[in-house]
Order: sequence, then structure tokens, then C-alpha cells
Amino acid sequence: MNPRRSQRSVTRAVPEPISHCEPKHPPAVIVIVLLALGCAGCLWSPTEQVAVPRTVCADKNNLVRPKKPELIAAVEPTPGWVDYTIQRMNGAAERTSLPAHFQLVTATWGHENAQMPNLVYMPEKKRLLMTIEYGPPPVRTVVIYSDDLGATWSERRWLHTDAQGKPDVGVTAGLTHLGNGFLTTSPESGTRYFSHDYGLTWTETAPVPKGANGRELYHWDPLLVDRDKAGKIMRLAEARWNETGALRDDPRSKYSQAYLWFSTDLGKSWGRETSVPAWYGVNEVALVRAKNGDIVAACRTDNPVRFKGELDLYSGMGVSISRDNGATWSDLNRLYEYGRHHPSLVVLPNGDLVMPYVVRVGYPDTKDGFPRFGIEAMISHDHGQTWDLDHKYLLAYWTGKVTGRNSWWGLSQTTSTVRLPDGTLLTAFGTGFRNESTQPLCKMDVGLVRWRVSDRPTNSDRTLRDAPFDSELRNRFEPEK
Repeated sequence: MNPRRSQRSVTRAVPEPISHCEPKHPPAVIVIVLLALGCAGCLWSPTEQVAVPRTVCADKNNLVRPKKPELIAAVEPTPGWVDYTIQRMNGAAERTSLPAHFQLVTATWGHENAQMPNLVYMPEKKRLLMTIEYGPPPVRTVVIYSDDLGATWSERRWLHTDAQGKPDVGVTAGLTHLGNGFLTTSPESGTRYFSHDYGLTWTETAPVPKGANGRELYHWDPLLVDRDKAGKIMRLAEARWNETGALRDDPRSKYSQAYLWFSTDLGKSWGRETSVPAWYGVNEVALVRAKNGDIVAACRTDNPVRFKGELDLYSGMGVSISRDNGATWSDLNRLYEYGRHHPSLVVLPNGDLVMPYVVRVGYPDTKDGFPRFGIEAMISHDHGQTWDLDHKYLLAYWTGKVTGRNSWWGLSQTTSTVRLPDGTLLTAFGTGFRNESTQPLCKMDVGLVRWRVSDRPTNSDRTLRDAPFDSELRNRFEPEK
């Protein structure tokens, strides 16, 4: 089981908060903790879609501020799409405000616990499908779908249940659409699930092998799907990782190593994993095939040693590229030293790459000492070789309402992005912006931004692009302007 996302507390010299948000990497000793919160429901089935609601104006909704990509915590947030604004940076010049839409997918769920969204678009049925980890510990996977491009969503249903009708699949990752309603996703344990009916049922399974050393290999991101000219799937690729056993405060060693393995039978079986030297010190890896044929890997990097003892909110992000179908990989192009990770990748028709990601550390606290979190996105115009940090997008940000040892409860978590036929992008993410210090533990929501890459010209500023990856100039950013 992947300790990064399991429902456990971690035994350390200093007590840590118990939560069913995404936890940190584990030390050697793990204590399983069961938390009873009471579940509002046990099994859901799809219902008919309702009429598409009218979009609510930003100055009339109970969720966002007009003219700013800021989320406002609300007891009863506005459901459905609301008019919204994102921002595009323009170097040191004034930011550009761009129209968008926002939706709190879980607005009507009663602030239960919903996290780690994975989103796919199935063009054959014009359907969006999302998996969400739901409920008190241990979380279980629910599935929702939309046949109107996200305006409304079906009722929740468990991805899978046992003979007694109880949910038995939790913390799935890597939701991937393979075409014609064929999907796959994989829990942390050694089973992969498949659906052949656009995600309504998941009855077919296949075992996921352990690594060559006999240990579980963890994962987070979708599979890379390679097709021939006729559209037939020839190969699937997946990145997984495990811990090296090194101490986290050892400057001579990294505590994570990422691997790559392949399947030629649609995920039913996998070859032996290959350790990628460039991914030493890397854990979660998102893969995409660039328009020029390269494979681009967006990598979450280990916490810097200088943040010894901190939660893994401090892990950073970099990019590695393969020009020979995954046989060899370039050294890591480190984009951020700390605080930004959980990337998702989309290739635009013109070849540009779009990479949304979470911001967990790097925004200054408010004057009252409250932390801030967000979702950003950046563009590569050269198939992942370089990234335009000076003209990045600010998709969302918010102020956490908890300080002290549980200040991380407001965190951003996961990004999952798809491109729709009209060219708009949907970026789903987890957010703790409604958490209060009076709660017994952290509970998450799922946000969704509908936005477009702007074709407006920008200046030639490259101050951030030329700054060292570990500089405060690059890693610190003020979202409130």
C-alpha cells in the first residue's frame, strides 16, 4: 500500500496530525489508525441528468471573488459553473485577466471528504468521467460522470463492491481511457481494474506485479498510451516508484527512485521495471507523448535536504525527456526546488504542452499568519525542452483557515487535466479551502476550472526562466495582486 496516500498516522518524535487528506512519505514505523466519522451514504447509483443550470455570475455566487482566481470558503457553496477569472503573468508587467468558469464538483456533498480527482474525456460518448476518493478512513473510490461537459454530474457510485455490496476499492490512481469506453485504473494494492462500458462497471481485473526486489511499486499518474498509425494500441507505459531506504536528511542520497515499465497486452501484464538513473530522487511521474515524438516526464522531486523534518508539501518538480521511446532519459530539468508538484500534461494541436500543477509552499502567508495554496499552469513551446515560467497562469488560489501544526489542512492536491473538442481545458484538483480548525480532521473538496490558453501576445521577459531553480526569485510568488 502506498504510504503517501494511505489512511495512517506516522510515528515520529514530534506528534503529527491525523488526517485522511494525502499524507506524507512514511518513515520505517507505521501505525494504522482507524477514525470513525460516520458515512453519509454507502452506495450510490447513477441518476438521470438534470437540465444544465444557468451559469452564476461571479459577483453573485458564494464561492469565488470577481476578477480574481480566488476561492472563498463558504458554508453553502454555489453548485454548478460560476463565472470566474484566471490570470496570466506577463513578466514584471501587469497581469492579464482572462474569463473562465469554476465549479466545486462536491458543493452538494455536504463537505464530506472527497479528494484525489482523476478525470478523462471519452469522445465517442462525449462523456467526462471522474474518480474521486471518498469518505472517512479508509477512503473508497467513487465514480461520477457528465454528459454535458461538466455542467452537471451523475450521482456517486462505488467503483466496485464486494459480495455484501460494500465498497472494496480505495485510493485508485492512473485513470486512463484506452478508447471505445475501455478504461483502466489501479489501486495501491496489487490489482488493476478495467471497465468496458464507459466506467459504469469495473468487473475485470488483472494483478499488478511487485517490483523485482519484491516490494510494492507506487504510482499516481495516468498511463502513456502508444498507438500505431491505424489507432491500435501497441504499448502502455507507466512510471512507478519506491523508497531507496536512504534517510531523508542525508545530503549524499535520495530517498526516492522512479521506474518505468511497459505492457503490450493492454495492461494485463507488465515487464520488469527499469530504474531510470535520471529519476533518482524522483517519485511520482506524469508521462505524455509530445508532438515531435519525444516522451516528456513531469517529475515530483524529493524534499530538499534543507527542509529536513518538513512534510512532503516541500517536494519540488522537474522535467526529463526521452527521445528513444523510453530507453534513455535526459537529466532532470529542475523547474522548482520546492512546493510545486502533482503535474498533469496535455498536448495542444499546435504542439505546445500545458502543465497545470499544485502550489503547496511558495506563497507568502497572510498578515494574520494563514497559509495560502493554489493551482498554476505553465506552457512549453518546444516539446518540453523549456517552460515559460514568466508567463504562467494562475488558475486558482485560496487562504487556508488553519494555522499551527495543522496549517497544511488547506492544501492543494492533485491536478488532472483534459482538453475538450472546443479547445477548452478542464483542470480538476483537490482543495482543503473549506477546512476549519474546529474540525476533528482534514476533509477535502474537488474543484474544477474550465479555461483556455490565451493567444494574446506577451512580453519577452525571461527573468524567472533564467533564475536558478532553487532561488527564492523563482520559488516565491505573490498570488494576491
